[in-house]
Amino acid sequence: MIPGLAIVAIGRNEGERLERCLRSALRDAGLVVYVDSGSTDGSVALAEGLGVQVVKLDMSVPFTAARARNAGYRAALQADPDLRYIQFVDGDCELVAGWLAEAAAFLDGAPKVGAVTGRRRERFPERSPYNELCDMEWAVRPGASNYFGGDVMIRTSALVGAGGYRDSLIAGEEPELALRMRRLGWAIHVLDRDITLHDANMLRFRQWWLRMKRSGYAYAEGAWLHGAGPERHWVWRSLQAWLWVPGPLLMMVLAVWAFGLSGFLVLGIYPAQFVRLFAKSDLTGRRRVLSALSNTLVRFPEFAGQLHYLGSLACGGGASLIEYK
Repeated sequence: MIPGLAIVAIGRNEGERLERCLRSALRDAGLVVYVDSGSTDGSVALAEGLGVQVVKLDMSVPFTAARARNAGYRAALQADPDLRYIQFVDGDCELVAGWLAEAAAFLDGAPKVGAVTGRRRERFPERSPYNELCDMEWAVRPGASNYFGGDVMIRTSALVGAGGYRDSLIAGEEPELALRMRRLGWAIHVLDRDITLHDANMLRFRQWWLRMKRSGYAYAEGAWLHGAGPERHWVWRSLQAWLWVPGPLLMMVLAVWAFGLSGFLVLGIYPAQFVRLFAKSDLTGRRRVLSALSNTLVRFPEFAGQLHYLGSLACGGGASLIEYK
């Protein structure tokens, strides 16, 4: 067991994926907390049977993964106030053997680093192009980083000092916490090794669309919260959706009005973008095509997510989850 380490896993109706997750956590950690968000598939009984501490999230309050993670780490600290590090992991992920020891050793030797992460890999990339896109998305560059994702080991003092995750965020809570940690002087580091195996289970176009729509929502909310700061958090990512969707479509309408049907040629900007992205990619084969196509089309669901956020903002209330599973 790694001293001073707790693992917080969150999930809902993950079934056998949760069992893999918790068993991988129990290999190296004496304290494992599972936060359940209203599962109906026996996940709570499974976790309790494995000897894992279970926190049942109050579902009378709107669910967010951020709120679940906060509930998990607070329960862990209540069980052991002397914890040095907390590893967060999603219930559909399996921790790769050796990661916890290596990450804890790295933090031991780098007192200014507040969080360390690695390379998430997709368990079944061959099952669909959408799973394969996820696997490509997880390919982060090793070294210093501005952000981390859901699978991350965080120094407890950095986590508590930053106030934890922002409960209200339905997406993008990890980069938002990373931003606040960096403002407090903490560094973030990516190790050149695998951290988890993830099972996205995305088999349909609609799932990909909803996942990218959620990203667009997160970009809009992140820019609203922190875009005025020196980091310009998610400002450019938000602007890209507006430049690539309403921009060309408005130009097309004006061109058709001015020049007739030839104005539709303005839409040639999309295949031109695909060709440009394909040419500059360092990927090969199928992945090169998938990457260029996805990065051309992704602005549409991201723009839908931007509108979704603006709508929720105008109504003065929080949005419901945008789920793809």
